[in-house]
Amino acid sequence: MQETENKKSLLKSVIAIILGFGPGIFAIGYTIGTGSVTSMIVAGSKFNMQLLWVLLLSCFFSGILMFAYGNYALLTGETALYGFKKHLKYGKLLAILIIVGITFGQWNSLMGILGISSNIIFEILALNFEGLRGYEYETVLITAIIIIAIFYLLMLVGKYTFFEKILVIFVTMMGLSFVLSLLFVQPLSIDVVKGLIPTIPDVPGGKMLVAAFVGTTMASATFLSRPLFVKGKGWTIKNLNQQKKDAITAAILIFVISGVIMAVAAGALFYDGKEVTHVLDMANTLEPVAGKWAVTIFFFGALSAGLSSIFPCLLIAPLLVADYQSGILDTNSRQFRIITAIACLVALIGPAFGANPIEIQILSQVFNVFVLPIVILGIILMLRSEKVMKDYKTSLGIYIGLYAALFFSLVISYNGIVALLNYF
Repeated sequence: MQETENKKSLLKSVIAIILGFGPGIFAIGYTIGTGSVTSMIVAGSKFNMQLLWVLLLSCFFSGILMFAYGNYALLTGETALYGFKKHLKYGKLLAILIIVGITFGQWNSLMGILGISSNIIFEILALNFEGLRGYEYETVLITAIIIIAIFYLLMLVGKYTFFEKILVIFVTMMGLSFVLSLLFVQPLSIDVVKGLIPTIPDVPGGKMLVAAFVGTTMASATFLSRPLFVKGKGWTIKNLNQQKKDAITAAILIFVISGVIMAVAAGALFYDGKEVTHVLDMANTLEPVAGKWAVTIFFFGALSAGLSSIFPCLLIAPLLVADYQSGILDTNSRQFRIITAIACLVALIGPAFGANPIEIQILSQVFNVFVLPIVILGIILMLRSEKVMKDYKTSLGIYIGLYAALFFSLVISYNGIVALLNYF
């Protein structure tokens, strides 16, 4: 009896910790979607753990940027773009460029996410109903329309806490699914250690994947939206310490979950010389080792990753516009409904044309890196302004981290330009 009660109290504690997660859960939702899952699997299958160092650096810098943007919001009471517009010399232009750049990247990403999620559901259905194989295009498109319609309706009734709870469920399922998958296949330990030594694969597509990696892990949308989510959570200057812990936890979880996905792909595909080009290839990651059950677990994780990203991707444009206007997001406004409806229609372009969602996804992640230097430079300028920050002084360690992140983002942006020129 005592043992049963202990188990119940332990389960309650775990649930309380998961549900107590703050705005960092949106960071995970933005960062680990099907874009991240796709990039990690393609990287693991092609290059083993060689790009683990890129992931580590990206997550480290992401933690610093989440912390910096969150602190800015708590100390000034302002959101990022509104602050840029108000305090910086060319802030208005900077803010508009950021809105256009991030919206373009995230809506492109949404196309890939919806395409991959619909394809995953199709593959699950086709495993059980073989007759559907002849109607792949129609089934994928209808599934995509149903998914996006459900999410749009949920957007219309939701508030911050509602979105947060749904994301917590999806992110938890995703994390557990990929950890379970890792039990079936693992890369060699020496390859994990080697992966922490900086090298770029000298093969076609190597540079593109490095840029996609950073585009998905150091997502500008994650940092810019943080002030709004911090305010949505109801945090004030008294929650500075909580905000710091939340940023660190989010960065660590992003690294662990992404690293696990890459490791699963490396263990299952790289050593057999297999690569990922289509959605079903991602499921085949595990089938030879653990059969249909593993495929189901993996699909479940990838689907949770996709669904956990649809909310943040639909939210991003109205969030940024609201941030620019006043710093307050009204989910009941006409503006919110119109912008999210446009995002839903854009999301259907990929499935409607039957495009390969994996290619769309990796390309969209590459485009994300070009806004990143501006987003990092913006917060550096804000934190350095005595007029804005008044008596608060940012520590030297954070400045070193931010300047290092800026340098890293410029190198990766150049890398992304070279990759895109070679691709087209």
